[in-house]
This record gives sequence, C-alpha cells and structure tokens, in this order.
Amino acid sequence: MTLVSMKEMLQEAKQKGYAVGQYNINNLEFIPAFLRVAESEQSPMIIAASDRMVDFLGGFKNTARMVETLYEELNITVPVALHLDHGQTVDRCKQAIDAGFSSVMIDGSHHPIDENIAMTKEVVAYAKPHGVSVEAEVGTVGGQEDGLVGGVQYADVHECFRLVKEAEIDALAAALGSVHGPYQGEPKLGFEQMEAISQETQVPLVLHGGTGIPIHQIERAISLGHAKINVNTENIQAWTKAVRKKLSEDEKVYEPRLILLPAIEAVGNSVKEKIREFGTNNRV
Repeated sequence: MTLVSMKEMLQEAKQKGYAVGQYNINNLEFIPAFLRVAESEQSPMIIAASDRMVDFLGGFKNTARMVETLYEELNITVPVALHLDHGQTVDRCKQAIDAGFSSVMIDGSHHPIDENIAMTKEVVAYAKPHGVSVEAEVGTVGGQEDGLVGGVQYADVHECFRLVKEAEIDALAAALGSVHGPYQGEPKLGFEQMEAISQETQVPLVLHGGTGIPIHQIERAISLGHAKINVNTENIQAWTKAVRKKLSEDEKVYEPRLILLPAIEAVGNSVKEKIREFGTNNRV
C-alpha cells in the first residue's frame, strides 16, 4: 500500500463517529514514531508537514520520500495520508502534490471569501487528477503556530457553505474557538455554530488546535461532524520534556541516539493516547 488520500478515511470516520488524528512532523525522527504507533494501534493516520516547516525538513520531496520509504521499510499496512498543513499559496500546494503529498490544505482564510474560494478551486482542480484530497479553512484559528501569532475569528456559516459547494473540497476547517498552541484556561468551542456548519455543508470538519481540549468537548465535536483533529503542541511538549529529562539525569551523555530515543518513545506514547481518545484504534 502507498500513501493515500484522506478523503475516504474522513468520510468513514464521520459516518462511524470517530476522528482521525493529524500529527505534525517537527523533525524527521517524528516520522517513524508516528508510523509505528499507527501500525500497533491498527489506526488510520494523517501525517502532516506545516508549510512553514517544509524547508526546515529538507523540502517537499525529501519529506515525501522519507515518509514513503519508512512506510515501506517498517512494513506499515494501515492507511496513511501525507498532508500539507496550512499551505500558504496555490503554488506551494502544487509543489507538495508534485512531490508526492497525498493531501493538501490551502489556507486562504486570511483573504476575503471570494479570493479564498478562487484559490481553493485552483488547488482542487490541480489535486483531483492526482487523487489528492483538499482541505480549506474559513475563519481564523487563534494562538501561535510556527512562530506566527493570531487571534480567533469565528467562521461564518454562509461562507463555509459557499466554499464547500463552489470549490468542492474534501474537508473543511471552520474556526470555532480553538487555538494553536497551549490554551489559557479551558477552551470554549462554538458548538452552536459547529452544528449549523456541519448541517449546512455535510462535509467532514477539521478541528485545528486539538491539544488541551477536554475529552468531553472532543467527543461533542466529533458528534457534530469533526472527522479530523490536529494535534501538534502536545507531541512537541512530550518530546522536549523527555530530552530535558535525559540531559538532566545524565550530564555526560552526548550521543544523539541516546538523547533522542526517549523523546521518540514519548512522542509515540502521546500519539497513542490521542488515537484512543479519538476512537481511531482498531479501525483497520
């Protein structure tokens, strides 16, 4: 099996009432950690590279080849999508598709809705012949991501409907109170708006900023149409905590492998917990 579009896995998740997690690559060691857990949990998985991280990871082709090669070398059998997260431009999405990404997000949410729709339609037209799924966003997810800070701007239900209908996207990220990065206090998601958008669009919804949202809110979001939940901050925190612990416990350690192995294990455990919270385990 090769990398797959996330379209079918999200449609199935929406129908059966669970959510597929998206887990972002922050360095190349994250990739085998993700893949091994997906296989052990028999869970479909979306592995993502944020557009602003792609160059750090060695470029689109390097990222895609690493995921494809490790998928084969580790004998992974579960469905895995490689997704471009927050694609900044139409051209960047096309580069990802050409490099072998099986899914892309075009983030035109900072533009007026007509421009957002036009950008998204162009990406969909390019992606469909390649069998690549497309996610788009309405509204603005707040918080901090890859060094950028922004405030929350709630999605408008009519703009969501237009984007889904006119651009024919496979998944919709409708900003409804979630944030990238740590939350200050308990998150307050807009469940009333969420229900309206889900009913109007009938497309799988995507929850960005999944770290720190209480499980009862996660479960309600899934019941209201969220079939994809993005988790990044929690995995980074687990990684960093493990590295700090190793360095503090052994001041003489200097070999990267010895420092990184506990961090890789910590990321795997973090993802395993999310897979079970989202109900994605044993779905293959």
